[in-house]
Amino acid sequence: MRAKPSFAQRLSSLRDLPLLLIRLVLAYGFYGPASMKWKDIHGIGDWFMQLHIPFPYISAYVAAVTEALGVVLLVLGLFVRYISIPLMITMVVAIITVHWANGFEAGDNGYEIPLYYILFLFTLFVFGSGRIGIDYFLERKR
Repeated sequence: MRAKPSFAQRLSSLRDLPLLLIRLVLAYGFYGPASMKWKDIHGIGDWFMQLHIPFPYISAYVAAVTEALGVVLLVLGLFVRYISIPLMITMVVAIITVHWANGFEAGDNGYEIPLYYILFLFTLFVFGSGRIGIDYFLERKR
């Protein structure tokens, strides 16, 4: 006679779903800022100069490419661990240069939301994209 699976066992079968949802929410969250940067990359460089970010125009392109590439790779579940690192760095820079002075609260343009992004990205860095993504199939082939 076979034992009925426990609630915890049934839940563990869903373990890849939260990783997919995290990837999709992050991709959506980075889509707007990436689009904004590409619409006026020179203006972003000017803003970065006001924030005293080194090499402001190069940094604007690096941030825009990182965010746009992040959107695509997160949606596909491709190279998720690799793209998580530059995206986390981008969020740390955003916290330091823009959000820190405003405190924690998101409503005050504080660092709450970028901190959540870092935590989500760190989760993806540790666990990978899960089985619902291209990375899983690439790893299985090896």
